[in-house]
Amino acid sequence: MCGIVGVSAAQPVNQLVYDALLLLQHRGQDSTGIATDENGSFHMVKVKGQVREAYRTRDMRTLLGSTGLGHVRYATRGSAASEQEAQPFYVNAPYGILLVHNGNLTNVRELQQDLFHVDRRHLNSDSDTELLVNVLANELQSQLSGLELDPAQVFTAVSRVHERVEGSYAAIALIAGRGLLAFRDPFGIRPLTLGRRSADHLPGVQRDEWMVSSESLVLESNGYEVVRDVLPGEAVFITPDGELHMQQCAKDPRLVPCSFEYVYLARPDSTMSGISVYDARLRLGDRLADTVARHTPMGDIDVVMPIPDSARPSAMQLAQRLGVTYREGFYKNRYVGRTFIMPGQAVRKKSVRQKLNALGTEFKGKNILIVDDSIVRGTTSREIVDMARAAGANKVTFASAAPPVRYPHVYGINMPTRRELIAAGRRIPEVARELGADHLIYQEVDDMRDAILEGSALTELEMSCFTGEYVTGTVTDEYLQWVEANQFS
Repeated sequence: MCGIVGVSAAQPVNQLVYDALLLLQHRGQDSTGIATDENGSFHMVKVKGQVREAYRTRDMRTLLGSTGLGHVRYATRGSAASEQEAQPFYVNAPYGILLVHNGNLTNVRELQQDLFHVDRRHLNSDSDTELLVNVLANELQSQLSGLELDPAQVFTAVSRVHERVEGSYAAIALIAGRGLLAFRDPFGIRPLTLGRRSADHLPGVQRDEWMVSSESLVLESNGYEVVRDVLPGEAVFITPDGELHMQQCAKDPRLVPCSFEYVYLARPDSTMSGISVYDARLRLGDRLADTVARHTPMGDIDVVMPIPDSARPSAMQLAQRLGVTYREGFYKNRYVGRTFIMPGQAVRKKSVRQKLNALGTEFKGKNILIVDDSIVRGTTSREIVDMARAAGANKVTFASAAPPVRYPHVYGINMPTRRELIAAGRRIPEVARELGADHLIYQEVDDMRDAILEGSALTELEMSCFTGEYVTGTVTDEYLQWVEANQFS
């Protein structure tokens, strides 16, 4: 999971891209990068760490140009510690291309072989983004017969990318002096949204300005009207003067967005595939309340408490549905990042206590129902149960608004191995003992799906980490074994 943004405007875009990345910080905190195109010359700054601390005034002054893109990284391939793997990635031909990418390619071994033996391209990292930009560059090069570049050539190149690349990818690229390109994988697993605003507030300027981003809130917060999501398999090409071209580039596109976006990843004030993330989380709380009522005597729950922040809507709705008092017993240090996307178990465990503090008066002598958005590795959940008991809780029931995570996720979320997943190979009572909880309740898979899809035109969700069914159809047991042997969270 990463956050990406691209802007084509009639004015300098460095501040716009920076502001957008601040709003996407929840999607990645390992590193960040901004690049701009000034009449065919690229300017780029890539730094480890978070956006607010990463860029200096001197950096922003170098980022000249009216077209640009940005990235916040949460490493799912390669090394989180490697500054070399911060995005964007660059290739110098054709024209010069910079690319940022959210997702995870699943045929990296085959692509590495083809790029070396067939395309004769050199790779200098383990990042699948470097693979993607080289495949795009190679296919674009094959379409050219002169110096000029037209949208039809761009769309043909993206079609060839779809034929060669497997997995999940929402990508934005700058083609030096030619324009901004955005495209999405044929299943639309990772999100990408297009926005527009008029530049008529600038003297003598009559053109549209465009922004593409991982989440709709970025567009709205920067004064852009949300046009629509980029469709699965679709490509968007925007020329330097703001002319928009769009074309479907996949043979059999099918919209199957990632369910974990609605459960945890996205901000609640975003809308994805026509579904409000906040409303989906309220409905998850409704469905979870029914399951809690079936499995837990009401006398065993005095108060309902969320783990802030992503579980709050579900917990509020669950408490209202059950008629149980809602309380905020855990308080968050907002200067600590999201523990789920921190690299390494030791760092995650230490950060839980730094991030959350339990208010003793809300726990002492009470039977507590704690609601979290999901339970993945169990690191955070175990620490939270210990904190509740230390604060004086009588009984601790733990509820997850998502089903048990039993299978690796290979489409852009850092859950590569079964051995790190606390629910893999365990029954629910066994997981409860591992967490130290008196009771443990999970959302049912069907309830999660129905809660997210309710009232929308969407019919499918990518739910592989809950079901073990991989939508692209190319994820084999051999591939999963290779990932477990070669990738660490």
